[in-house]
Amino acid sequence: MPRTSKCRPKTVATGIPGDRIMIRHLIVSFMFVTVAGAVAPPPTVPWISLFDGKTLTGWKESDFFGKGKSHIKDNAMIMEKGKALTGLTYTGKDFPKNNYEFTFEAKKIEGDDFFCTSTFPVGESFCSFVVGGWSGTVVGLSNLDFQDASSNDTSKYMEFEKNRWYRITVRVTPGRISAWIDGKQMVDADIRERTVGIRIECNVCKPFGFCTYNTVGAIRDIKFRKLDK
Repeated sequence: MPRTSKCRPKTVATGIPGDRIMIRHLIVSFMFVTVAGAVAPPPTVPWISLFDGKTLTGWKESDFFGKGKSHIKDNAMIMEKGKALTGLTYTGKDFPKNNYEFTFEAKKIEGDDFFCTSTFPVGESFCSFVVGGWSGTVVGLSNLDFQDASSNDTSKYMEFEKNRWYRITVRVTPGRISAWIDGKQMVDADIRERTVGIRIECNVCKPFGFCTYNTVGAIRDIKFRKLDK
């Protein structure tokens, strides 16, 4: 008498359309579960304004020899032409040292040199982003490996119109400094193996400040924000 197998037959994929539909359903279900279980990214960190457009509250004139006067006009900080450098230094204690970015608008009113060089913290050191230096066209970081913006590898050339506002943004993250002018990236410097510093003249702008050289400059809409770690 023949034996009757009690084992259930194995299910074999037939390749017919029904099997394909089932496989698609399984893939979609897996993707849905994966996405649903992911951690949502944190919200964007808000910007913190450093200038009220009306007063120099939170700022002081940088202690440059022979500096010009600084004042408010048309909701902007005006740095008048001095014998050489004129500047403004932030007096607040809340400015970060790393993993942050700041942005502002600036314009050249009179003169032919830099009109809005910014000095800012980079960890325990400092650096400056020069805009329109060396007779008005040099853009770059001062200093990297003891070389200023006219001679290190961040040096670029750009013409700046008088009485036109430019949007400038600088970002400092671990091992990198980046900078943009009107949305165009001008600096993307890997600083992990480099010495970051400033020219000695800009010490009076620390920890955060702006300066002009023999030029009248205007600055407005200054703000910063910390970045996600």
